[in-house]
Amino acid sequence: MRFVADDMLGRLAKWLRLLGYDVIYPAPARDAQLLRLAQAEDRVLLTRDRGLAERCSGRKVLVESGDPWEQLSQVVRELDLDVEKGFLTRCALCNEPIESLPKEEVRDLVPPYVFGTHERFARCPKCGRVYWEGSHVERMRRKLKEALGWKEGT
Repeated sequence: MRFVADDMLGRLAKWLRLLGYDVIYPAPARDAQLLRLAQAEDRVLLTRDRGLAERCSGRKVLVESGDPWEQLSQVVRELDLDVEKGFLTRCALCNEPIESLPKEEVRDLVPPYVFGTHERFARCPKCGRVYWEGSHVERMRRKLKEALGWKEGT
């Protein structure tokens, strides 16, 4: 499932990307462009704008809350999204799928401590951002478990 998120849903877009979903954000500024993009690319429109949602003839979610965790919970629930399968497979910044990288290739790209304590790395082929499973990933998993009922051991 692919999405386009309006300009009020940046944090939701980031979390959906971290869960592996393709999310266009920031989206085109004009409502008409946003609607055309959603239709042309068969994307679910995510919006907080009731009028925009009413004009959308395709799939959409009118996001009710201003809280990003409640937003994510609503979208996951309404669309029955798999929140475990694609975790950390897409760049949170530019939406590209990330690619595994041999450890030696990141020596000069990450802090020495990170290089010395981690074995697996990935990089976004578009923006070059390097990813690894540090303590921040455990915090993310805990927060997702709390907010979405994510299973233990994922």
